[in-house]
Amino acid sequence: MRASVLLALSAAALSVALPSQAVLQDPQESLQQKYLIELSPGETRWVTEDEKWALRREGLMFFDITDTPDLGTVSKLSSTVKYPAKSAHNTTIRPLLSKLEKKNMRHNLEVFTAFHTRYYKSSYGAQSSAWLLSRVNETLAAAGALDHGASVKAFEHPWGQSSIIATIPGKSNKTVVIGAHQDSINLFLPSILAAPGADDDGSGTVTILEALRVLLISSDIVHGRANNTVEFHWYSAEEGGLLGSQAIFSSYERAGRDVRAMLQQDMTGYTHATLQAGEPESVAVITDYVNPALTDFIKEIITAYCDIPYILTKCGYACSDHASASKAGYPSAFVIESDFKYSDKKIHTTEDKLEFLSFDHMLQHSRLTLGLAYELAMAKFE
Repeated sequence: MRASVLLALSAAALSVALPSQAVLQDPQESLQQKYLIELSPGETRWVTEDEKWALRREGLMFFDITDTPDLGTVSKLSSTVKYPAKSAHNTTIRPLLSKLEKKNMRHNLEVFTAFHTRYYKSSYGAQSSAWLLSRVNETLAAAGALDHGASVKAFEHPWGQSSIIATIPGKSNKTVVIGAHQDSINLFLPSILAAPGADDDGSGTVTILEALRVLLISSDIVHGRANNTVEFHWYSAEEGGLLGSQAIFSSYERAGRDVRAMLQQDMTGYTHATLQAGEPESVAVITDYVNPALTDFIKEIITAYCDIPYILTKCGYACSDHASASKAGYPSAFVIESDFKYSDKKIHTTEDKLEFLSFDHMLQHSRLTLGLAYELAMAKFE
């Protein structure tokens, strides 16, 4: 029998064992629906959801452009931004780096991976998003940021799991975005099997959350004295074809939002394969389908604020949510835990667990995030 038939039969057989609220959309209805995906520039195909997961199991990434076919065509935004040549706020940032806590990341990730799955069409995905929204709100409140114009909101989607946007206003509407995706998936029966998603992308989720917490220790940031606005995004439905980030950047494009930089953190904790290969632990900087100038500045930030070096690697078309920002005309960049060939092979399975991750390595990604967010918040963009 074809794999798609086997999956459909398995879904029908096993769904009776699930709580009635576990899946927000009827799996059989979802299997029959067609989605328009883009596998490379200009290469599109109509597929079922089952065929989506088959492509993902083959390692192929794509945009699902069914609801956002005009992303990147609504307005002609310039992606030419001049970034600082070097880090300029070392004396302020270095004391902040010491405030980053691995125990906070571990605690948040323990809660986040305790959801059966964070599949974006499941009730678990909606519940995990609600918990994350509450956690971000607590972080802003604890810093007093809500009293000075900061905010967090759910960006709602029709599939149930909301994206989350936290905004710390600066003196201008020029905006710096730090992103990660919050959903997880088990590519074998997504609506049924567990997907703890510790590395993909629970690690990135808690990495940027901890960076946000410490960024808010700065009174200049909290009181809106930074030159630019900073946003932290947690995207829904990345695994379904960058759906949440496309919806957000499509809305930004239509509104003429002035985004000067976007950094994606997707998988920040797995080092075993790198070390087993006898290679040094490092932050991997993606070089394909990214903004070269922003990427060069990120290299400077890693050198200035991380205790490990960077290496260069590639991940392909539409490999994470930064691609949605790029498609909308905004300069974006992406860093990951290792050379792409050494990245975590347990993702998208029941074995993507917290126990296989290095919180020391995640701390390095948090240092990068904090350093970049502060430097670009204070940058004087032309």
